[in-house]
Amino acid sequence: MEELAVGTRVEHPRYGEGIVSKNKITAYEIFFERGGKMEITKRNEDLEVIDTPADKPKNSLTLAEIEKVLRFVLEEQSALQEIVPLGEKWTGGNMLLQPANLSLKPKEIPIESFFHKIVMLRDRLRVLEQNINSHPGLSDEEKVNMQQYITRIYGSLTTFNILFADKEHYFVGAKS
Repeated sequence: MEELAVGTRVEHPRYGEGIVSKNKITAYEIFFERGGKMEITKRNEDLEVIDTPADKPKNSLTLAEIEKVLRFVLEEQSALQEIVPLGEKWTGGNMLLQPANLSLKPKEIPIESFFHKIVMLRDRLRVLEQNINSHPGLSDEEKVNMQQYITRIYGSLTTFNILFADKEHYFVGAKS
């Protein structure tokens, strides 16, 4: 069904005739003769359009358009993260950080928590790489120099590759 504008007259089998008073993201607020003010989901197929207003707003977005924009933004910012599995032998394990001074208390951390932070770090480095490579104000030389620093960071993080279940998720530094 096409997006309904405020002021559209509709017919509903149960509530009778009504007028759309608000066009929300996922629903319409409609004043019906028999049912009063009701919120009806946009996916409801019981609504029949009787009359549309002549001055339909041109700047409203449809739910499908909003979903498309959100998906694009989330993918662009890597917020839709892939699931990166922890190596099976580490599942349920703990990391123990023991100070050299034995009178100090050690710190115990679940490996899953530590691994999650490593994966977040990797994802943020990827976003940083994308932002550098697409930055309009940086010259190609500046982009290459910054990219070399990121490559060195990946190289420093290769120690943590033992935590990953799959080699495809490993950190990779400069290759000789």
